Amino acid sequence: MGGFKIDALTNRLYNNEKQHFMGKIITNRNPLIISLWLVGFSIITSAVSLQAQPLPGKAQTMEKMRLANAYFMEKWPDVGKRIVTNKSRASNIWTRAVYYEGLMALYKIDKQQVYYDYAVSWADFHKWDLRDGETYSRNADNQCAGQTYIDLYLIDKQPERIKHIKASIDSMMNTSKIDDWSWIDAIQMAMPVFAKLGVIYKDEAYFERMYQMYRFTKKEHGDNGLYNKKDRLWWRDGDFDPPYKEPNGEDSYWSRGNGWVVMALARVLEIIPKDAPHRKEYTKDLKNMVKAIAKVQRPDGFWNVSLHDPTHFGGKETSGTAMFVYAMAWGINNGILKEKKYSPVLTKAWNALIKDALHKNGFLGYVQSTGKEPKDGQPVTYRKVPDFEDYGLGAFLLAGSEVYKMSQ
Repeated sequence: MGGFKIDALTNRLYNNEKQHFMGKIITNRNPLIISLWLVGFSIITSAVSLQAQPLPGKAQTMEKMRLANAYFMEKWPDVGKRIVTNKSRASNIWTRAVYYEGLMALYKIDKQQVYYDYAVSWADFHKWDLRDGETYSRNADNQCAGQTYIDLYLIDKQPERIKHIKASIDSMMNTSKIDDWSWIDAIQMAMPVFAKLGVIYKDEAYFERMYQMYRFTKKEHGDNGLYNKKDRLWWRDGDFDPPYKEPNGEDSYWSRGNGWVVMALARVLEIIPKDAPHRKEYTKDLKNMVKAIAKVQRPDGFWNVSLHDPTHFGGKETSGTAMFVYAMAWGINNGILKEKKYSPVLTKAWNALIKDALHKNGFLGYVQSTGKEPKDGQPVTYRKVPDFEDYGLGAFLLAGSEVYKMSQ
């Protein structure tokens, strides 16, 4: 190719000329012409897939994380300000709690006092309690804030920091009810809380209860559980397991829903001891999910909102993509996933996030608004501001924190 830059050429041909190639194949019935077009398209596709994409260095990764986080902190200087969309909500709902998960991950690798103070001010405002002061809520969404409360407690062990979240979880454990997590997002919202409490109090009862609840979601909710062991992916809730199908006849696997699960598995595995009960199952589930997810990555590095139906509101989506990057990077960093196999996948995805989704001012584009399936929050575009800007950023910061550890 002489002095050609093949990566730029092949990307242009792949992204802009695919329809041209396929159109020629359809309209021209000459077997020789069809064969030549297919060979040409195959060469271009191979070139795109084989070209190496380097992972950004630590400095660039940190720069992108700081940029995205600064945008949000500047937009929300008042940590207690209620979030108003279709209605007014407290600022410690699950969407904001996921952001603080990401902020704490950033703080671990970039110990800026302003990050810590921002998180403490938020928790202080809410008196370290759950949404609207409902300590004894069984709703996993409401318990998600407890992940950050516990992280802050571990930095400064003031009893009030952990009192309410422990009381909430303990009240659940005082019953035999284990079917609360009827939607897969709940696994990420609450499962790490059980894991953290089990470690702090050296009490395996927390580990056992979180497993019972995880297993019920996996095996019992819906008609036969929300996990399809054949496809190694999860239906979002009982509304989407068979016979429900996507327009192309495939099962409905929502990108962000599966992102919540695989992210939760990574977070729990990071927390629990190496010899904790059920660790092997969590590890197996993580590995199986990542394998299935990697197979359906878009050529541009993102994932579609519908993992098995790219025609159903297909297009770039940031939140699910960031969650997959986090799980893959964490798995590689902790020796669970093979770097040679998955590093190219997550590298392509991370580069796509920072080059195609992250604006110069730190705003993240292509984040699907809240919902539970591909059609919700549409359209998803580069410039559209989702109804909540926080959970996508939280996932981005979690992903970046693990990519940073990989970077040379």
